[in-house]
Amino acid sequence: MATEQMGLEDLLKHGLQDMYYAEGKIQKALPKMIKAATDTELKSGLENHLEETGQQITKLEEAFELLGEKAKGEKCDAIEGILKEGDSLLQDFGGTPTGDAAIIFSCQAVEHYEIARYGSLRAYAELLGMDDVAKLMSEILDQEEAADELLSEIAEDRANPMAAGEDAE
Repeated sequence: MATEQMGLEDLLKHGLQDMYYAEGKIQKALPKMIKAATDTELKSGLENHLEETGQQITKLEEAFELLGEKAKGEKCDAIEGILKEGDSLLQDFGGTPTGDAAIIFSCQAVEHYEIARYGSLRAYAELLGMDDVAKLMSEILDQEEAADELLSEIAEDRANPMAAGEDAE
């Protein structure tokens, strides 16, 4: 239990630290996924998202600055676990027809975590009247939702049917 009264702004700061750490880890993990991807649209989408991840780190730094805080990460056990599982799936399925489906499976776990976190951070910032921080979180959230949508399209159109031994559309 907390020994002092912690408020929503403290939770917002903690969440920003959590996501700053997570985005740094994601930035390091994506090149391995890009290298393993065989679908050209998947590879391109992951490359684009790697670039967006760098932009997201910058936006998080801006959010810290708006709060008068130094940008720093706090270890995020959730992203550590999600990325560890993704690495394991890549080892198990990489180089097989199911490899791209496994990459998407892993990446969507990351995206859904990020969507949940950025949605909450945006809501906290809005409630606290921190409109500039809320705007930054909304911009990141939009990117994460678009990435998730692209992954779903690739999975449904090609990766999953290929993994099932069917011809892709």
